[in-house]
Amino acid sequence: MSKRLAPRATVLPILACTLQLTCAHAAPGPAGTDASASDDGDIRALTSIPLEDLMQMRVVTAASKFAQPISDAPSSVVVLTAADIRDFGWRTLADALATLPGLYVTNDRNYAYLGARGFLRPGDYNSRFLLLVDGVRVNDAVYDQALIGTEGLLDMDMVKRIEFVPGPGSAVYGSNALFGVINVVTRDGSGLSGVRGTVAAGTQGERRARTSYGWHGQNGADVLLSASAYQRAGRDLYFPEYDSPDTNGGVARHLDWDRAQNFLVKGSFGGVTLSASHVARTKGVPTGSFDAVFGMPNQTRDTQTSIGLTWDAQVAPALALAAQLHSGQADYVGPGWYPDATGAARLNIDGAHARWFDAGVHATLTGLPHQKIVIGAELGRDVHRDQTNYNELPYEPLLDDRRSATRRAVFVEDEIRLPAGFLVNAGVRYDDRNDPDVHRFSPRVAVVYKATQADTVKLIEGSAFRAASAYEMYYALPAMNAMLPNPNLRPERIATRELVLEHALAGGGHATLSLFRYVMDDLISQQVDPATGMLIFNNIDHADARGLEAALDRDFGLVRLRASYSWQLARGTDGASMTDSPRHLAKANLTVPLGWRGGRVGAELLCSGKRLADTGVAGGYCVANVTISALELLPRTELSLSAYNATDKRYADIAGPAFIQPTLAREGRTLAAKLDWRF
Repeated sequence: MSKRLAPRATVLPILACTLQLTCAHAAPGPAGTDASASDDGDIRALTSIPLEDLMQMRVVTAASKFAQPISDAPSSVVVLTAADIRDFGWRTLADALATLPGLYVTNDRNYAYLGARGFLRPGDYNSRFLLLVDGVRVNDAVYDQALIGTEGLLDMDMVKRIEFVPGPGSAVYGSNALFGVINVVTRDGSGLSGVRGTVAAGTQGERRARTSYGWHGQNGADVLLSASAYQRAGRDLYFPEYDSPDTNGGVARHLDWDRAQNFLVKGSFGGVTLSASHVARTKGVPTGSFDAVFGMPNQTRDTQTSIGLTWDAQVAPALALAAQLHSGQADYVGPGWYPDATGAARLNIDGAHARWFDAGVHATLTGLPHQKIVIGAELGRDVHRDQTNYNELPYEPLLDDRRSATRRAVFVEDEIRLPAGFLVNAGVRYDDRNDPDVHRFSPRVAVVYKATQADTVKLIEGSAFRAASAYEMYYALPAMNAMLPNPNLRPERIATRELVLEHALAGGGHATLSLFRYVMDDLISQQVDPATGMLIFNNIDHADARGLEAALDRDFGLVRLRASYSWQLARGTDGASMTDSPRHLAKANLTVPLGWRGGRVGAELLCSGKRLADTGVAGGYCVANVTISALELLPRTELSLSAYNATDKRYADIAGPAFIQPTLAREGRTLAAKLDWRF
């Protein structure tokens, strides 16, 4: 049943165009740092970028619609590079995001979920984060889901960098940007320079393969092609809640498998870029979630396609224009077995089909002294937001909900440089959308003060909103005693204040301290209706979070250390701590040269405090991952060896109201080897 059961699936490929307000291409930095050039070519070149230059890298971050140094961005922007992905062996976007300050990732053996600063609600499909690929929104139109696990759009080998901007982003991007904006920038053909391939193998029957081709012409034309495939057999899992003779003693055999295929095509010339990405992923669901019959071959099948066309040009000395057309499509099918009135298992097919188009244009004006003004408009049409459910043999329709919606927005952003080292970045956006009806202004203002050559102070205040998704409002299966709709859901609203202190360290690196306060109204959460016992989404009156994040990024020549500690306290309306909300997070990432065959060792430690469940507690944990990368055993080849959860730590995540289990165990130790070669 629905993403409920375990969702998403079969897809039709789509066609798309894109004309939006931000092109996430890099622009040359003031000190000669060029993000594009740095990330292209041999990835190893990135390891030589000094951290002070990284902070001055000029990128079109998700914080603004124009190029600016990261140190001037109106937020505590974090950038992860292709070298980081290689050094730490990150296989999914979730792996990379889990290392960032204030973020934590959970997994229910179907999807990966992202929490921020103490907020992660049951039934949330990452809809409170806005996910961009090359500046294009890819959250779908039914669940508003940001796909970050093996179901994600991109093979991580095709990622040039990941930009994360914590905090509200509705002043720039509208709905979904409550807790942060994630912009994934894909690689260019110039960075591959020919044909490359990858094969990988690991425990639990894991296999990966990729082939890609890159070309860059003297006239500036650039082409990138990539295709990859992944599969994992998984392992048998024991769930004590199902330990009875009728359910195989609580053991799910051969049901935790995973398969995915990814495709990426990208071409650019003269300021025009055409790109298309596609993922098809099928996942076995072993948990018996949403009252599915335990031990049966329940699964979800997801596909998503995104196609975009962008254009940007400096049309006059003080005027730059950018435009984007985009079309996306996402489908899911969740075939699962559920008990009928007699208790016998019956095949139920749950599905959703989303198709949407977006167009946008914005102008950047630099004619006024000490100012940079961006004015833009967006138009979006959700052509299909369809949800279906039926029983097979005999056919019995249970849900056939078909809807569409329209989105419009205008925005303005102004960066003003003032005397004495002050910079003010202010913006406001007006969103007008139907189904649900939302008419909302989203303001944000940031004051950046360069106190000394090494010290920067940022004071940021803003608000954001998230409109309820079609799934939250209209998904209904009362005939199966499963879920009730709630078409009267109000948009979530959040108001935030944050103080950021940044200090550049002598010798390379920087330290950051952030103090934040979030106040949220009408928080949408999935609950059990006390009158019927069915699931339903409701607005919780109020929630707030406060805390601090301390981060260090230190460069010791060939050795680099990135570490952070977060203290966060999130409370609900009754003043009690929220579920699935760790009080403490601590993380460390260290890379050092191996001194043999040109290799590097990347080690990371991810620690979390305990988290409350509706019943019980998920204990705290520390998980260590180790990767030895870039071993040149043969010419034009690189070998990487990884151990994930290297100490075989036993830990679990909160399951939520859709599960009988209060917690779900995470993976133990897994090993993987990866071989890359260049033709």
